[in-house]
Amino acid sequence: MTIKNILVWNEIKDYLFIALGLLIYTIAFTVFLMPYEIVSGGVTGLSAIIYYATGFHLENTYIIINGLLLVVALKILGVKFLMKTIFAIFTLYFMLMFAQEIIPKQANGLPFKLMGEGQDFMSMIIGCMLTGIALATVFMNNGSTGGTDIIAASVNKYHNVSLGTVLIVADFCIIGSCMFFPQFGTYLERAHKVMFGFCVMAMENYVLDYVMNSRRQSVQFMIFSHKWQEIANAIGTKMNHGVTILDGHGWYTGKKMKVLCILAKKRESINMFRLIKMIDPNAFVSQSSVIGVYGEGFDEMKVKIPKHMEDEHQKVSVSE
Repeated sequence: MTIKNILVWNEIKDYLFIALGLLIYTIAFTVFLMPYEIVSGGVTGLSAIIYYATGFHLENTYIIINGLLLVVALKILGVKFLMKTIFAIFTLYFMLMFAQEIIPKQANGLPFKLMGEGQDFMSMIIGCMLTGIALATVFMNNGSTGGTDIIAASVNKYHNVSLGTVLIVADFCIIGSCMFFPQFGTYLERAHKVMFGFCVMAMENYVLDYVMNSRRQSVQFMIFSHKWQEIANAIGTKMNHGVTILDGHGWYTGKKMKVLCILAKKRESINMFRLIKMIDPNAFVSQSSVIGVYGEGFDEMKVKIPKHMEDEHQKVSVSE
């Protein structure tokens, strides 16, 4: 398979997994959150709040708000950056519309309560777990659901404000807007809905982070073996991994030996152990979790360098 074919397949795979994530999100939102009028953050949450208060279909509000945001963002971020976002917005729009058509309705027009009456909290937990998994699936495949993500990316381009900060502020404002809709009942009932919304936000973000971090989690191997050359060669050729060779000295035996140090993704651990055992079943291997690995083949160092530090570094480089 040529490099061009690999790139095309990776793009197709991204779009397929984005669609899968959006399908899970649609099921979670329409089956577990909407029937109990549970609010959440993002444009989908804002659309739901408007729907609960006015009856205006949430998919229409969703596409209108995202359409306006896209018009602004296209000038700021460019078409290439937003291609998968545009795909996700329209896919989610049609999925939400279709889901509401096929799901049985209550007397008030909302989808039926799968969990039964009085199961708001349990439905919220299941819904948040699914939406968190869905969003993680979308993000891990280089996608975005639009809405507040577009706002965050636009603000981040011109100001030194993290994406997470912008998203949290936006979600707080959206969920807090429930207090201004008299249709939700008394102030106490509105406050109850807002608190539920904050629980949704916290749980959804927790599941999202857990899924994404578990996929990115890395481990460190320290391998002690007399067949270190064979093991290093096999790891380098068969697993396409870099290997660092350290000098070791046994205290008890007094003998010198080589120690292999390898950083890998946690999901690669089983293949790593199989490879080592095939070559040297008596090898001594330690595996430890690492908080983060940054660089080629792993995560990017997503930190911004203040301008004054860059200027100082350039001055030092010039003087040297």
